[in-house]
Amino acid sequence: MSKVLLVHAKGGPPLGHVLSRTAARAEVHLLALSALPPSVAGSARRLCASVVTPGEAERSDLVSLIVTRAEEVGAKAVLTFSEYAVVAVAEACAELGLAGAGGAASLARDKRLMRRTWREHGLAQPEFRAVATEADLHEAAGVLRFPLLLKAAWSAGSTAHQVIRAPHEVAEAWRRSREVMAASAQLGYAELHVAEAQGHFVVEEIVTGTAADWFDEPGWGDYVSVEGVVADGAFHPVCLSGRMPTVEPFTERAGITPALLSQDAQDRVVALAREAVDALGLRDCGTHTEIKLGADGSMWLIETAARFGGAMTVPQIEDVFGLDLVGMLVDHLLGRTVEWPERSLTPAQAAGAAGSLVVLAVDGRGEAWQGRKVWDFPAVAKEVPLSRGSDLSVVAESSLADGSVVPVYDPAAGANTMAALCLLSATDARTVLHDFETLVDALPHVLPAAGPEEVSA
Repeated sequence: MSKVLLVHAKGGPPLGHVLSRTAARAEVHLLALSALPPSVAGSARRLCASVVTPGEAERSDLVSLIVTRAEEVGAKAVLTFSEYAVVAVAEACAELGLAGAGGAASLARDKRLMRRTWREHGLAQPEFRAVATEADLHEAAGVLRFPLLLKAAWSAGSTAHQVIRAPHEVAEAWRRSREVMAASAQLGYAELHVAEAQGHFVVEEIVTGTAADWFDEPGWGDYVSVEGVVADGAFHPVCLSGRMPTVEPFTERAGITPALLSQDAQDRVVALAREAVDALGLRDCGTHTEIKLGADGSMWLIETAARFGGAMTVPQIEDVFGLDLVGMLVDHLLGRTVEWPERSLTPAQAAGAAGSLVVLAVDGRGEAWQGRKVWDFPAVAKEVPLSRGSDLSVVAESSLADGSVVPVYDPAAGANTMAALCLLSATDARTVLHDFETLVDALPHVLPAAGPEEVSA
């Protein structure tokens, strides 16, 4: 059986899902750069031929660490599903002569380089400036149109996003973004290969999106993602996922597969995603491209990643379209023949729908919950009325344990303040959207109140 080195770090699809699908195709050797989730540790020992957790000193040269470990186990493929390890794994694959994202991986990771590349290709995106100092940010604010969005160039999950509405807000936005990035690094949500990444930022104009021109019913967010893969340099779109509206400033609340766009609209979105991916020059990897939807058919690129979408995007695709993207990518990297979809799959080809909801202490209007709550999934499953045929579950490895106090939502920290990740399958995407709206409205009422002693603990 062919051997694969899987590099694990924070983020990406749930490790349990990734491990089971990879182990079905190859002998797995796990290099754990982040602690294994307790709910997965046992199965990891059973599914993997080896599990290695390197010390801090060994991680100082991450590419060499990956190369050495791959050579030790005789790996014929090296892969990761974590945003924070994408560049290191791509460079290691190049050094080993194995298939991987290629030298352009950093273009799909560093938002400064990504936007410069798209600008060179004339692709639609918000006006932007790269910033490395507070002085840079003041200068950019003098030429861009307010409101502005400050982003960490190497972040994920809407971490360290700051909306700047006027010049006097620049200094505080800069301070807060840097503070959040430092805190995220302590939690393991930070680039693992580029030491100076925490100091890289991009600021951009906020474009006005609208879902009304794209969807037939209300409730959808004004952006979608195109899930796909690049194989031997050729982009293969798989499907589109829709969203609920984000929580201020731009924290994702829910992703739903499939997105209910018309065929014409889907074709136009996929065409822009193809241009975006082709411009980056990726070789062999999953892709996840987010696109903002505007009035009268206008669109803007948000970002492309050289890996599959995070949260439950990959399991949702498997549930709805029957495609095991993890296993298919493993097969491709090992040189096996893989039949990728000839064109992006549509709602008409879907067997039902699925969605993942990030539990944040914010109601459907974007207002913070009144009072602190305790996460209790059994109470949610019992008390929230869902549609007939809908099935709700919690992703244990991405959620707090029952009985934990739900964190206060911090707009600057984004998904870092989530309490849980829930997965819902239903008869169609409209039902998923309706059930998620019901769930969001019900959560602050069905979750138990936290006592003073629990909050202080």
